[in-house]
Amino acid sequence: MTTDLDATDIRGRLTPDAEIAPFTWFRVGGRAELLFQPADVDDLALFLSRLDPDVPVHVVGVGSNLLVRDGGIPGVVIRLSARGFGHAVREGEAIRAGSALPDKRLAAFARDEGLGGFAFFHGIPGTVGGALRMNAGANGTETRERLVEARAVDRQGRRHALSLADMGFTYRHSAAPNDLIFTEALFTGPPADRVAIQAEMDAVEHHRETAQPIREKTGGSTFTNPPGNKAWQLVDAAGCRGLRIGGAMVSEMHCNFLINVDNATAHDLERLGETVRARVLATSGVRLEWEIKRIGRFAGETVEPFLGKG
Repeated sequence: MTTDLDATDIRGRLTPDAEIAPFTWFRVGGRAELLFQPADVDDLALFLSRLDPDVPVHVVGVGSNLLVRDGGIPGVVIRLSARGFGHAVREGEAIRAGSALPDKRLAAFARDEGLGGFAFFHGIPGTVGGALRMNAGANGTETRERLVEARAVDRQGRRHALSLADMGFTYRHSAAPNDLIFTEALFTGPPADRVAIQAEMDAVEHHRETAQPIREKTGGSTFTNPPGNKAWQLVDAAGCRGLRIGGAMVSEMHCNFLINVDNATAHDLERLGETVRARVLATSGVRLEWEIKRIGRFAGETVEPFLGKG
């Protein structure tokens, strides 16, 4: 099935056969059939309203917890730009933030505005959009504790406002429909001393630097913590610390992190992750769930293209 797209009045950038690996922290994976970088929310809505509903759509942020498979991504990858979706604005005792705003910048903006409760975002290597999709958290605090409202566009280009209750947050999960693309969010926090906020952020940074391989090609936490357990402890107990397949290795510093140490392929990384899951299941009876999002097709997998290249 091939679908032509009417690009009339589309102001964003359309790139056929686009490299996606440079947008991910693992730096691996195949190409996207079409990459769209919308100029703003109006441009995004117009594009989606014209896109065949059968064409798959994936949204990519900074790629910190993303594994793109080697066979590439059929359909459309949408990457929201900092220019169109990276804003942060004070509104009373709240902050309205675009979904492409890095979580660390949200924390810094809140500090500058004297609003507390945002320091945990300093330890999350993603964007506001990703935080909304997975109820991102760190250091005992989660996104749901700060969120008031989220705004999004659906596959038909229609706009939605979602309350905190509408988001259906649970641990590292949102029940919001999968076809929604978040565009911005409203967060609130109590007034706080800027010096105290900076001290919290410094503590978060120190923890990350001393406990996590943040300077490696990694995808962040690989598995979610099972109820009553910590994923890294289960991985360690299964003897997987330092385990290696091809160019992929389980971090010796923090064994809930996978690292691209030597030109790994996406297949190396995913196979390593599945090997870890199998060993943890065999030794503890616990089935670990991936926290890293894996998208695309495997190398050698043939899929009829959705979008015309002409």
